[in-house]
Amino acid sequence: MILLTHDEMNLLCIYQKNTRIGTMDAITVMQQYLEQDETELAEMSDSLLTKLEQMSDEEFDTMEKFPDFNY
Repeated sequence: MILLTHDEMNLLCIYQKNTRIGTMDAITVMQQYLEQDETELAEMSDSLLTKLEQMSDEEFDTMEKFPDFNY
């Protein structure tokens, strides 16, 4: 199972769609609007996209997609 960081999980919650591919598409669209100085968000979204690419649709469907606010 692929583990997401807390920040990646929060980003996933913001751009989550019904499917893994739909979520990846939404993140890719968001990246097009990033400013040059938003490097941290660009790196985080790249990392999240890589992890989403590596997981199966079944894994995406069964993963807990809500952030843990108790950290």
